[in-house]
Amino acid sequence: MSETFVVIGGDAAGMSAASKAKRENPDLDIVVFEKGEWVSYAACGMPYYVKDEIEELEDLVQVTAEEFREERDIDLRTGHEVVGIDPEARTVRVEGDGETFDQPYDQLLIATGAHAIEPPFDGIDLDGVFTIHDMDHADAIQDYVTEAEPQTAAIVGGGYVGIEMAEALDERGLEVHMYEMLPHVLQPFGESVATVVEDHLREQDIHLHLDTAVQGFTGDGAVDGVALEAETVPADIVVVGVGVAPNTALAEDAGIEVGETGAIATDAYGRTNFDRIYAAGDCAEAHNVVTDAPDHVPLALTANRAGRAIGQTVTGTPTEVGGMAGTAIVKAFDIGAARTGLTDEEQARDAGFDPVSVEIQASSRAHYYPGAEELTVMLMADRESGRVIGASIVGREGVKRIDTVATALHGGMTVEDVENLDLAYAPPFSPVWDPVATAARVLSGKVD
Repeated sequence: MSETFVVIGGDAAGMSAASKAKRENPDLDIVVFEKGEWVSYAACGMPYYVKDEIEELEDLVQVTAEEFREERDIDLRTGHEVVGIDPEARTVRVEGDGETFDQPYDQLLIATGAHAIEPPFDGIDLDGVFTIHDMDHADAIQDYVTEAEPQTAAIVGGGYVGIEMAEALDERGLEVHMYEMLPHVLQPFGESVATVVEDHLREQDIHLHLDTAVQGFTGDGAVDGVALEAETVPADIVVVGVGVAPNTALAEDAGIEVGETGAIATDAYGRTNFDRIYAAGDCAEAHNVVTDAPDHVPLALTANRAGRAIGQTVTGTPTEVGGMAGTAIVKAFDIGAARTGLTDEEQARDAGFDPVSVEIQASSRAHYYPGAEELTVMLMADRESGRVIGASIVGREGVKRIDTVATALHGGMTVEDVENLDLAYAPPFSPVWDPVATAARVLSGKVD
């Protein structure tokens, strides 16, 4: 009699685990419950759908539900919500197709993802006020822009989603205002990156309201303004992008432990405190390779890697889900910004480091080669050990160099190690001394 692997959640972590487990053991019964209708989709592409760069919402789907069922032989049940977990009986309670039933499992993966945070703003339920965290949200925004023809937009939150949606709605012809309660946008990227991005946003006629707390939204049925402490600014559409929170209620109700980050606590293999129950993706903690502590940074690659590893583990090959460094990159009109590891000295000290950093400007290509652009690189290390602990990069091209630093973080490399890396050089791509290596060379004079 074959075993049953049950997966709760049909996006990155869940479907990666199901697919890998089926490849490793074709005889394994795999049942995936997804409460929505969309599975295996590229959430990061949604702003570009709103922007009209992606023609069809379905283009964001990696693998369709039918392909999972027919080609991969996975029992995928959309429109089915798991409402309870019984770890002792090894069953999950499911609601779907007008019935409630208990599904037994031998191994269980919780991949319930995260949800967009909705602050308790007055008027958040008005028509024209949106969050954007799933495909239905993106479709609703696209429809509203097309049908209601708003003229002014308010973006609440200056993170990844806010920056990308500002560009998308500007491209659609709207006047865009961005509200951020902190002094800078892109707070995890550091001040040096944020100021460059802010200057560029202003060049694109994005109205920035920094250090500005939103009080709520006004309107009679549909939104018509953003209420601030001293004034109300007109807005025909609002996108609230102030972050996400892990979906842990189902796990907590079953007695599954949640860590200090607020996400489900897991070990190196994605296992929870219950035997045969795993968690992965945006609902779960991950191991930060820089701080050597649990962290919650909901990113697509972390979810996919963890799901794939758990798919191997449940089929008999124990595989660690791997660590992460919080590496991220974002496009803001004509420039890019990227970060990895620790970019704030106070956070670095809290993590037990004695941080020292440098900020340099360098050319993205040989200075004489056409198209060369200035890059700003901030590199941070621990003063005593010389170990690299973080970086940020901003510029019009070449910001994907952050991957060099991310590799260094995973390898525990020192500033000297990075300075002496044999990095590729040709005038169309880089100066002789790559900007990351240059930053390391400058920083090497500041470490012990």
